[in-house]
Amino acid sequence: MARTKFRFENRAAKTVALAGDFNGWSITAHPMKRGRDKTWTIELDLPPGRHEYKFLVNGNEWWNDPHSLKVPNVWGTENSYVDVQ
Repeated sequence: MARTKFRFENRAAKTVALAGDFNGWSITAHPMKRGRDKTWTIELDLPPGRHEYKFLVNGNEWWNDPHSLKVPNVWGTENSYVDVQ
């Protein structure tokens, strides 16, 4: 397992959740916390390998991580991913 930090900047967001293959794409398992600078963060222990994810903003808007590489998904859009060593 490796401690992995996710960071998302969206000043207009009221809520942000991290969903990905590591949590069954759950929209409730990993709510993110907003810092004073309105940056949303969360840290998770993830096993080695590639993990695809997205941010769910305000419960209804899916966003990719603008600082991450992307891969196509089955819905015809893209997912962000992180490679964990």
